[in-house]
Amino acid sequence: MVCAPGDVASQAKAISDIEHACDRITHAVVAQLHTTFITPLDRNEIYRLITKMDDVMDFVEAAAERISLYEIHDMPKEAGELAKVLLSSAERVLEAVSGFRDLKRSNLILENCVEINRLENEADAILRRALARLFREEQNPVTIMKWKEIYELLETATDRCEDVANIIEGVVLENS
Repeated sequence: MVCAPGDVASQAKAISDIEHACDRITHAVVAQLHTTFITPLDRNEIYRLITKMDDVMDFVEAAAERISLYEIHDMPKEAGELAKVLLSSAERVLEAVSGFRDLKRSNLILENCVEINRLENEADAILRRALARLFREEQNPVTIMKWKEIYELLETATDRCEDVANIIEGVVLENS
């Protein structure tokens, strides 16, 4: 959406549909936790993991919604940079979670967690740089408010990826 803006309303709708699908998965996992006697991982860790993963998508949807509601079509380069870092973080989350199938290869899971942490730090730096440029160059206070909010939502999504990585590291430590 921010790297290839088009019809932002339909792009935001597509992201919202994905977020609703994630909500359904989250609710299904929680329902399974209530009915499953023995779980492969600690029940509380599964719950924390699935809800934090859902939080990532909640912030992505919130950012997309704001872009659509504010009818933004010109995307600053920092928005694309944050989106790319977020995408990389989400891909690393997927790799780390997929690694639960073989906890004997915990080093690969932990490498992904370290990279997620590095990416979150990169997102922090992009956010600081984006806000500095926004306040330095933009004259319209409404535009400043809009972009500040969007930047912060995107960066918070990377924070939630880091939260997921922290939970994954704890699970790996418990099970190694």
